[in-house]
Amino acid sequence: MTNKTTGQKAEKKIEEALKILNALGLPRQQLNERSALTLLSLLGLSPAGRWDDATDPLMGITPMMDFFQEHYGKKYAPNTRETVRRQTVHQFLQAALIVANPDKPSRPTNSPKAVYQIDPSVLKLLRGFGKPGWNGHLKEYLRTVNTLKKLYAHERDMQRLPVKLANGEEIRLSPGGQNILVKKIIDDFCPLFTPGCYIMYVGDTQAKWAYFDSEALGRLGIKIQEHGKIPDVVVHHADKNWLVLIEAVTSHGPVNPKRRQELKELFSGSRAGLVFVTAFLDRRAMLKYLNDISWETEVWIAESPTHLIHFNGERFLGPYEE
Repeated sequence: MTNKTTGQKAEKKIEEALKILNALGLPRQQLNERSALTLLSLLGLSPAGRWDDATDPLMGITPMMDFFQEHYGKKYAPNTRETVRRQTVHQFLQAALIVANPDKPSRPTNSPKAVYQIDPSVLKLLRGFGKPGWNGHLKEYLRTVNTLKKLYAHERDMQRLPVKLANGEEIRLSPGGQNILVKKIIDDFCPLFTPGCYIMYVGDTQAKWAYFDSEALGRLGIKIQEHGKIPDVVVHHADKNWLVLIEAVTSHGPVNPKRRQELKELFSGSRAGLVFVTAFLDRRAMLKYLNDISWETEVWIAESPTHLIHFNGERFLGPYEE
């Protein structure tokens, strides 16, 4: 078989994948080569493969991109990995075409070990593409897909971590990742070291933030423009007028000198004194980052919740006037 013939088969398979995505109602932004190749990789379909031979491999983003190159000659730069994840895989998840981490649902979707798999009902549908009865099966699938989406949304919600804030409000965090530690911070650290506090911000592994009271921060003179730079938990200890900035460390680093300076600048307008805390699940996790932790900060370890480790300075758990 010539390279020309192989190339023609590859282009034909990509065109067919685009027809399917269009028929399934994907937005115009996802009707492109990248999305077509992503679908084909998740079906294990090479250019010479038949639709009724489609399979359902577990695949991460990088293996998908390797598939693009190996079978279709389409090389995507490593720095486009996030584009594939955010501009195609995310939309496939929302459309209930694929499921995330079926082997371990508690694994966060931003984990480097995250994998995806074509939904069984979609696999069954696509194996019939091009055959008599395809249009009828497609209509039946489209009629039931919204029910499927609701079911998946309910299952995801059941897995979320319930957290009750000091004001009695309950929020639910995405399962896995640093959110396990964030829940421990709110449940254990805050009652012990900032009793009666007001929680102003809680980050979430998947949703960026689970709780954000911009008005309360505004009353302290703080305006946050970039949520990506805010620490995982922000607490106002009103009795002492401290603003406690807590980083939950599971994959990202602690409050090191650079991060401490960045937080000071971000909260420079605060009328409350700033306290910097790095939280770890256990001592082993802390040891990995021990040399990076900034002086004049605090460390809290969830497995020993009643203790704090103070990194120098004349104060223990308090702001420094500069």
